[in-house]
Amino acid sequence: MQGFTVIDLAILVIYLAAVLFAGLHFAKKEMKGKEYFKGDGTVPWWVTSVSIFATLLSPISFLSLAGNSYAGTWIMWFAQLGMLLAIPLTIKFFLPIYSKLDIDTAYHYLELRFGSKGLRVLGAVMFIVYQVGRMSIIMYLPCMVLGSLTGISVNVLIIIMGIIAIIYSYTGGLKSVLWTDFIQGSVLLVGVTFALVFLLVHIEGGMGSVVLALTFGEKFLAPDQPIFDANILKDSVFIMIVGAGFNTMGSYVSSQDIVQRFTTTTDTKKLNKMMLTNGALSIFIATVFYLIGTGLYVFYMQNELPPAAAQDQIFASYIAFELPVGITGLLLAAIYAASQSTLSTGLNSVASSWTLDIQARLTKKELSFEKQTKIGQYVSLIVGIFSIVVAMVLANGGVKSAYEWFNGFMGLVLGILVGTFILGAFTKVANTFGATLAFIAASVVMVGIKYFVPAEAVSIWSYSLISIAVSLIVGIPASIIWRKVKGDTSVPAPNTTIFKEK
Repeated sequence: MQGFTVIDLAILVIYLAAVLFAGLHFAKKEMKGKEYFKGDGTVPWWVTSVSIFATLLSPISFLSLAGNSYAGTWIMWFAQLGMLLAIPLTIKFFLPIYSKLDIDTAYHYLELRFGSKGLRVLGAVMFIVYQVGRMSIIMYLPCMVLGSLTGISVNVLIIIMGIIAIIYSYTGGLKSVLWTDFIQGSVLLVGVTFALVFLLVHIEGGMGSVVLALTFGEKFLAPDQPIFDANILKDSVFIMIVGAGFNTMGSYVSSQDIVQRFTTTTDTKKLNKMMLTNGALSIFIATVFYLIGTGLYVFYMQNELPPAAAQDQIFASYIAFELPVGITGLLLAAIYAASQSTLSTGLNSVASSWTLDIQARLTKKELSFEKQTKIGQYVSLIVGIFSIVVAMVLANGGVKSAYEWFNGFMGLVLGILVGTFILGAFTKVANTFGATLAFIAASVVMVGIKYFVPAEAVSIWSYSLISIAVSLIVGIPASIIWRKVKGDTSVPAPNTTIFKEK
């Protein structure tokens, strides 16, 4: 058990410097507005695809998936199968709309579909609240783990992470973010796969022992977890897959950090390739993490537990105390970099959403591209500093399982948003009044469920489903009544619904 050595620290520092250099290298000196937010059209689709993967694969996944598998079962792995629902639905219904409209942001769609600047601003505000919360969680979790393993102050780690991400997202815009995400995502894929192979080689019985634990040790399906429950508000494997699918679709459809990737091209074939590649990578890496978690369970049945072996820290502890010197530094750097890639993406997406969805809608003068870029840079700087502060506050608290907590939070916020998007895309009758009322109703219902209903009564995986149902149940009748009262016979703008134009 060598732990974190000076060599590992040197590799961590070199890696972070290399990521910063790469981000600055891909920065373009003379950026104008949309180049800062949408790239310059030169980034290949496969780079963007790995960037989506790296954005969604936060350290929450890196640490918590292996931790869940180690401490319990593979039950949470089934959530990854939601991709099999989310990706086909997004490819079939939403990507063609986004491609034809050539939208600037996710919430640009709401303005085009409902003719409402207010809805666009509302959507952007919801996203920014969600993203700031997400960035803060994503900063504090790995820094807590790395702090306990390396002896470096958690606050120092949070500040360094924030500063590096702010520098290249501020200077380089989306192009820098995409390329650095690609580098970090590639290192993660190779590093985690190596860790699994190394672990299996050092387990007595190898893969056979892991399979035995899955088969006879109740490490795959929880004995008390039903496959299906007719009450969809209760936990079951079925609702986990479906709920996670709609959660993920919520990210693809209504979360600016992901939709921003779709705005880099209007070529639907490239967009479809992005989605399919991202889905394959996500299911592959989740399976690797769960195999690692069960492998660690078997390994530590055969060997002494390392220090700092809490659930969310078990994989990081294994990396620090069992992997060869140098590889330890690289993989711990990869955990740290996973946070940075998600953070830099968050900063750029919040900057684009604030500038294009809020500032440009609320200001009377049309903003020049140069002004948009400046505003975006200032917003990324301010939000970055704010997220650092929130992360430092969070680091003094505690979340039992960061992954489960975050999924509940994501289902709450993005579920409300995706309900409005589905109302707009899947109905012709929905109008501004109905969509606004649906948005408010879904928000009230979801906040009520989240904070005033016992957690065991409603599964977090049903949040998105409830929100979508409320949006449709409220939005459609409200729109019909408004049309009858006002004599409104307006139709949606071209290409804003799934229905073909006549």
